[in-house]
Amino acid sequence: MGLKKKKEIQVDAFVLDHQQLERLRSFADAEGQNLASLLLRGLQLPDGIQQIHCIKQIVPLLEKMDTSCLGDPIIKSCLDILAAMFLSLDVKNPLKKVLASSLNSLPELTVAEATHSFVDCLREELKTTDLSQYRKIMDNLASCMENISIGKSSVYILFKEALHFLQKSLLETEEENRKFSGNRIAQTRLMHDLLMGVKVSMMLIQKIQENIQENIWKKLDSPIWQSMCGLLNSFTCFLVNVDLLQTVQTTAGLAVVLFTKTMFEPAEKLPCLISDLLLGSLKSSDIPEWFLDNCGSLCLAEISDSVLLFLCHGALAMLEWKNGSMGQNGEKLLLDIAMTLLILSTRLKESVMAASLSRILSVWTNSALDVLQSSSDNLKFGLNGNSDMMGKMLDYVYAHWEHPLDAVRHQTKLIFKNLLQIHHATVKGSVVKLDSFFLGLTESLLSLEWHVKGKYSSLGCLVECVGVENILAMDRTIPAQILDAMSDQSFAPYASDLLETMFMNHKRHLTSVLEGDNWIDNWHETWVSPLLLILCDGNPEQATYVTDYYLPKLLKCSPECLNYMIKILQTSAESNVGSCSTRGSLGALMACLRTARAHGHLQFTDMMHGSLVSVGCIKQGLVHQHDQVRIDALGLLCESHRSTEIISIEEMQLIEFFIKYNLNSQSPAVRQQICSLLKKLFCRIYESSQTVHKMQQMKSKQGPLKQSIMWDPLTTLQQYKDFMSSLCGILFEALFPGSSHPTRFIALTLLGIIAGIFPISEGQSQELFQIAQEFGPTRVQTLLHCFASTFEEVKILAFELLMKLHPALSYLQDSEKLQPLFQVAMQLSTSIKPYDCVTASYLLNFLIHRKDLLKVCFKNNPLLGTFQPDEDMFAHPDISADPVEENTLAVIKHLLETVEEEIFQAEKSLLQAAASFPMYGRVHCITGALHQLPLNNLTRILEWKEIVAKLILMSYKLSAVVSPVVQSSSPEGLIPMDTDSDTSERLQLILCEIQPCDTNNYFSEVKLLKEHCRIDCVKESAEHICPENRGKEQQTCDVTAQMVLICCWRSMKEISLLLGKLCQLLPLQNLSGCSDALITVEQVQDIGEYFKYHLLKSRHRGAFELAYAGFVKLTEVLSRCNNESLNKLPQWWLYNVLEEIKSSDPSSKLCATRRSAGIPFYIQALLASEPKRGKTDLLNMTMKELISLASPSGVLPSTVPQVHALNILRALFKDTRLGENIIPYVADGMRAAVLGFTSSVWAVRNSSTLLFSTLITRIFGVKRGKDENSKKNRMTGREFFTRFPNLYPFLLSQLEVTAKTMDSKTGELKLHPSLFLLLLILGKLYPSPMDGTYSALSMAPFVPFILRCGHSPVYRSREMAGRALVPFIMMSQVPQTVSSLLTGLPDCTDPCVRQNAIHGTLLQVFHLLQSYLESKHKANSDFLQGLRDIITCIEAKLWLAERQNPCLVTRATYLDVLVLLNNYHGKSRIKESISWRWPGLFQHGPASSELKMDPSPEK
Repeated sequence: MGLKKKKEIQVDAFVLDHQQLERLRSFADAEGQNLASLLLRGLQLPDGIQQIHCIKQIVPLLEKMDTSCLGDPIIKSCLDILAAMFLSLDVKNPLKKVLASSLNSLPELTVAEATHSFVDCLREELKTTDLSQYRKIMDNLASCMENISIGKSSVYILFKEALHFLQKSLLETEEENRKFSGNRIAQTRLMHDLLMGVKVSMMLIQKIQENIQENIWKKLDSPIWQSMCGLLNSFTCFLVNVDLLQTVQTTAGLAVVLFTKTMFEPAEKLPCLISDLLLGSLKSSDIPEWFLDNCGSLCLAEISDSVLLFLCHGALAMLEWKNGSMGQNGEKLLLDIAMTLLILSTRLKESVMAASLSRILSVWTNSALDVLQSSSDNLKFGLNGNSDMMGKMLDYVYAHWEHPLDAVRHQTKLIFKNLLQIHHATVKGSVVKLDSFFLGLTESLLSLEWHVKGKYSSLGCLVECVGVENILAMDRTIPAQILDAMSDQSFAPYASDLLETMFMNHKRHLTSVLEGDNWIDNWHETWVSPLLLILCDGNPEQATYVTDYYLPKLLKCSPECLNYMIKILQTSAESNVGSCSTRGSLGALMACLRTARAHGHLQFTDMMHGSLVSVGCIKQGLVHQHDQVRIDALGLLCESHRSTEIISIEEMQLIEFFIKYNLNSQSPAVRQQICSLLKKLFCRIYESSQTVHKMQQMKSKQGPLKQSIMWDPLTTLQQYKDFMSSLCGILFEALFPGSSHPTRFIALTLLGIIAGIFPISEGQSQELFQIAQEFGPTRVQTLLHCFASTFEEVKILAFELLMKLHPALSYLQDSEKLQPLFQVAMQLSTSIKPYDCVTASYLLNFLIHRKDLLKVCFKNNPLLGTFQPDEDMFAHPDISADPVEENTLAVIKHLLETVEEEIFQAEKSLLQAAASFPMYGRVHCITGALHQLPLNNLTRILEWKEIVAKLILMSYKLSAVVSPVVQSSSPEGLIPMDTDSDTSERLQLILCEIQPCDTNNYFSEVKLLKEHCRIDCVKESAEHICPENRGKEQQTCDVTAQMVLICCWRSMKEISLLLGKLCQLLPLQNLSGCSDALITVEQVQDIGEYFKYHLLKSRHRGAFELAYAGFVKLTEVLSRCNNESLNKLPQWWLYNVLEEIKSSDPSSKLCATRRSAGIPFYIQALLASEPKRGKTDLLNMTMKELISLASPSGVLPSTVPQVHALNILRALFKDTRLGENIIPYVADGMRAAVLGFTSSVWAVRNSSTLLFSTLITRIFGVKRGKDENSKKNRMTGREFFTRFPNLYPFLLSQLEVTAKTMDSKTGELKLHPSLFLLLLILGKLYPSPMDGTYSALSMAPFVPFILRCGHSPVYRSREMAGRALVPFIMMSQVPQTVSSLLTGLPDCTDPCVRQNAIHGTLLQVFHLLQSYLESKHKANSDFLQGLRDIITCIEAKLWLAERQNPCLVTRATYLDVLVLLNNYHGKSRIKESISWRWPGLFQHGPASSELKMDPSPEK
């Protein structure tokens, strides 16, 4: 609940040129009453809003004129000006829309004259040759055809000229676009112009051409025909041009089909032409010459996949599918388009193309529904639910209903819904609900696991077709099963949507078959009772998600169920109060009441007076052991459907009661919820107090006789003031010294919320609560003390609160009170404790907003020669309305002066600097001060330019001092291994200070500076040392190598953030020809080179990670910069670093260890800056280069480029900013990782392992639980190989190679490096009952190789092979496969018994049986017979569970199989159908839990 201000609308005014102005003046009358006077007066107004009011008065004035006024030059001149005005205004200007509405309302007498005016103006525009005006003219043509009838008539008259203009403008724009190759900003603008030209051309044909007589323009030598041929040629070029934006190509595909449809004769053969074009079976003899001349690239060459997709879209969108107008040819074309789209779905894997394909398939289903309204029986048979075409369409749905793109998932749902309607249309007239297709589909969907998100939306669609009663007839526990799935938040929205569809359908069904309220008990039992069980005794997460997602929808459908829930819960609330782990009935009652009140089903007064809940019960909930019960009880008090509902005194008392006991909550989530709910309460108090105050004012005006004696508004306002004042007092008391972080966080957050909702404003009524009255000097000091907290979020909250109270802190304007604060800030900025400099930064940022800070700076720094504030500033303190810029400038000058002196000292002794005055604190304060700078209205431009230049030079100097440490080969221990002379000298100097060099005791022991070194430092720096550092030079400096390292990497961090902030905040876009720009192109280029150098050379992670943060800010600025040289910098940097990686130069200083250090970060920053909406050329080029380098090859003399490539790929695949654009490269990345694992070089294998782990996460999602085998992070084999078809042949070939090393007859241990990776991937797949026979990727070839991998000598490999086999065996084939595996086991009399092979086979049997028995198959005759066959085969190998088998591992695994079957037998209802003949079996074998599963030796 927030307070929003109404946004003011800005309208640009139209300005008359001199000629039009004089023309209107000549016709204006002296009284100013005629049309010319009105128009002249209105168009001279400076405000667009006022001009709108003037335009609205024109039409009523014209309506008063009669026929005698026709031909009046005044009217003609005014209409000419209105036409020119309409064509001059921007297309988004509201004034243009008002003008269009007025022109549409012109009297009939003036329409012809207005049309003539439009034609004259438009004809002149169409003659232009200025390329920069083309887009404006296209917009005008579109506006004329869309908005006004006069404009449409004008375009009809100028049809030939408009076509010629569009042909010319598209050709010239395309040529200009080609000239700007490489300039993304210019090309994007020109491509949008092309897009607009194509759209206007289509609009022209669709809206105007139909009125042109065909015998006039359908002549091959007519100008209109020639223009249309030229446009068709251009559209074809756009369609096949992959360098254009995809939107241009898509629209060109629509235009090609539209123009072909318009020009082609005879019309009945058009579907055949398009069908042959899609299938690649066009014959030259069947193609018109004009089509071959203009669309030759589509007829003579092989059409690319993307072009085929766009042509399919064009055919579906531009052809008339309704009413069967295209006959049998149209039906054939419809099926051909479907086949083409399904083939393309297996080849187009880029995220943008996949989204487009799903959308076009959805369009196809809509077109199919249109055709089926009047189609032949053949088409109905071909689109029946049991047909091959529908089977393939359903396969597409099953493979894409969990696609990572939301757009694809949404379209997949629409496709499935339309497929059901298509089948319904094909069997119309029969009993649809008993249709075998629907019943089979329902059974298949119900047999799926509930972790499949696509199941929910599909079941929802199916419910609407077959009715929920038929689904519940199959399984009455479905509502409870869906509620169980809501224990995971990622499934809760899907589950709640499905439940809503089901219970609403069920309610409609019950009310239709039962009379009165007889239905309600049945409905409550089905949908409400399972909910109450979860709220009372379910796990906390599940109860929370059910309350948030399901309960509001249930109450909306049937508000009467609230009384049913309360009645049940009230009876057990006192006895079942819950615990720290369960809510109990009390918690469930709080949740129901909270939800009901928040959604307007219940009022607080009704609860109190209706005895629904007592105050004591609410208090019990407010201090409950369970966090969520406390939150629900608080939400019951804070949330209301009406934002102006008055808060009762009982609610206020309960809120105070809650605050006293819950300020110290240890859970961050609970703290956030407390603050969020109380914010809603404060908003209610503010809005209701405004309402009550208005009522009080109205009441006082009515006089004492009419005043109500029932309720006094003043009493309510006083209660509000007392409550808010008391609440502020409680919160400030909680900020005592030593209070915990949770207490401070909640108190400061709530105070900040109060200060934001109740702002300080002048003239506020004394009857309303005023936050300023609650903040005295003591409380302000309390807030300032919060800056000393070690938690930065506490500092942030305290600072933001002080800024909101800025006008109320008048006593801090005195310089005498600011002086100690400033001194403390400067002392903290040079502390060796990192969090002290953060405190200093927030304190300085607070002081920057004080007016007298300039005096403090001058008094505190008499030695600063460069800092001389203007004298007139002290004499005239109000010379600048906003002192922030002056104070920021003064503080930065002061900090810059001190840090420069400290850098000078650090150049002599870095050890002294690290121990006494680490420089990073000063730089951090400078960066913080820049955040306070008002960039939009700077006045001291020259001084800021000088400061920026000094800051950049200072950063370079400081970097030169500290960078040798973070760039050394071992920065953590300062062990120099570098060969570079400069770096070695600096490191040697550092090591000389930290003696002795030949031992490692300085890693853990404190080292004292030598006395002579300390004295020399004192003598040399006495004249220049900073005032706040005086006295420190006489102290002994305790320092370790870690202190030096911390000083260095934090300094590098702050430098990077400072440079990034300079680039991000300063107005780069005005660099071209602007004297106000604070930073030059050369400075930006130098900063970029600095980041490049340190990202590629630094070895300390802290240093290059923060350099990356600064570099990202720079690249984001460069990507938006209009300066072409700056805009292309990321591209050139990327090319250069890739060339350096590929060169494998021994002299290269790129770090090949530490996971390539900063190199991946550098490339990430460059690629992340590339615009995502257009063609991601840099990403595509980089990925191709890196995958080429990462793949094993004997071409490169070194493996270093391969290691770099693998590390960079890992970083890119982890980068969420690249989104789905990187998904097409996942298969190639997986191939490189698996092959890299076979390398003989350890570095390659290590990097390949890291890349493989990242790709597993990228493909299957982030692991949320501890269960390694959870199906939440898995997918079906169909979905996996549909999304990554290139992995199918690769994994199969690799598995074949791996399997050849298994099952050695000699018993020799042969391990293939890729075995673990391959089995891990395959083990992540799982079988699905939706897997059909329409997929071209059969799973069968994998089976024999996985079976052989089960014979591995390594236990873990055998276990993984057992899991990996499951998804490759169809459920119907499991009994046969298990029987075959068991038959292959040796008998007790066999001479050679290989225990590894037995163990692997038994594991495969176990996992197949486990999957088979867990699947939701009906216990039909086939299922029972298969189970009997399995049991028979198990009995035949019973010796494996007895003492005859000496191997305990295989004996235990055999017992696991028996236990699995026995448990299923005990739970199922088929005990009579299967006899169990294993007496005494468990007396002979050990329990599996007693065995330690180690690899068994070959026997």
